Amino acid sequence: MKKDIHPKYHQIEVVCGSCGAVWKTGSTLTELRVSICGNCHPFYTGSQRLIVDTEGQVDRFMKKLAAAQERQADAARRKEQKQQQPKKKSLLREIYGEEGEGESGEA
Repeated sequence: MKKDIHPKYHQIEVVCGSCGAVWKTGSTLTELRVSICGNCHPFYTGSQRLIVDTEGQVDRFMKKLAAAQERQADAARRKEQKQQQPKKKSLLREIYGEEGEGESGEA
């Protein structure tokens, strides 16, 4: 192993920002902080309804979901309104009649 090319390896304490848990590990970093750990993560604790949302990701997702559902409902409403409107007669049928009344070939 070559000397002076490898980073220093330290015994450090990792600190959780949510619950404050601390544990020791080895790393090339001098300090390590995590936003959520196995002690407070909803998947591991079984309280999956409690979501720690530090960056607003859940709120952004819920807004996008609501907007998408609103667009779908609006499209369905427009489609329904379009189907309810009476069909317009063809301009040619208005001029020449329903069954081609003037096309009997008589001169």
